[in-house]
Amino acid sequence: MSDRTRAPAIDGWYTLDENEPHLIGSRCAACGTYSFPPRNRFCPNPGCGGAELQRAPLSRTGILWSYTNACYQPPEPYISADPFLPFAIAAVALEKEKMIVLGQVVTGVGVEQLRIGMPMRLVLETLHEEPQSERVVWKWKPAQGGA
Repeated sequence: MSDRTRAPAIDGWYTLDENEPHLIGSRCAACGTYSFPPRNRFCPNPGCGGAELQRAPLSRTGILWSYTNACYQPPEPYISADPFLPFAIAAVALEKEKMIVLGQVVTGVGVEQLRIGMPMRLVLETLHEEPQSERVVWKWKPAQGGA
């Protein structure tokens, strides 16, 4: 990268640590339930009723729970390559948090390379470049035997 600064495509949802990025979720102080994206109030657990949510880094790895192929160009404000290239979307189960997190799969890894149950890890990838900054987003990457 030249003199461009790195900036998140979505503020407050993940760290920009290139070596160990983390998604940022919320954790209920009353029952320990995690949520993503981060919430400011009201526990998502219907049996809790807690209102104090704390920001918490989420696991960087998980198991591929499901996946699909996005073969259509998402509408604005999503910024995509021109011409549009299909991409894979992964649903990754985070063991510690007991939750599923959706996200794109890294460029170059298609659905034909994915298998339910395979280990995945969180990485950062450039979404698009602006004159003074590079906007990055989290993506999932196969942890073993992948790209």
